[in-house]
Amino acid sequence: MTTAIATDTATAQYPEQDAGAAIARALVAVRDWPDPGPDGSRTAQKYAGMARDFRASAWEHLAQGDLPQASNKAWGLVAETIKAISAHYGSVIHTHRAIAEVVGELARLAGNAGDAETRRRINLSFAVARGLHTNFYENEMQEDTVRDGLEACEELSQLLYELFWPEGAALDGNI
Repeated sequence: MTTAIATDTATAQYPEQDAGAAIARALVAVRDWPDPGPDGSRTAQKYAGMARDFRASAWEHLAQGDLPQASNKAWGLVAETIKAISAHYGSVIHTHRAIAEVVGELARLAGNAGDAETRRRINLSFAVARGLHTNFYENEMQEDTVRDGLEACEELSQLLYELFWPEGAALDGNI
């Protein structure tokens, strides 16, 4: 049974066993089996660091007017956040589909705990991240749309860390 979270998601966390089980279900669904890599280098901290790097790079590309790269780096921020959280629970993600499945399971976990608004925020923000990833290839979004999308990706990343990382890690380097 999952534990309902408080409406103030800044301090809310799910029990580790619930988040770990949700991630495991997602990876079983896509048959993406845990593999720490040949040298064990696929750690939660490595992915979290990459997420921070993607965040900084996205803003740099946006400032330079390179909207496709800013879009792709925003997607990278979200993807590496999901990989960091999954690695924390012992699973390494290899595919876009696995990332989507893990996000879906974590959103369902929030919904099953009675927090429909958090479930909705996770799902909608992830859809924005996927749209930005598409923009890398299509280059059809305007600057303000990419900026708003990057902000949504930052918020999603932060929310996921707050809910599913035991220390409530932040993008500012607390991981």
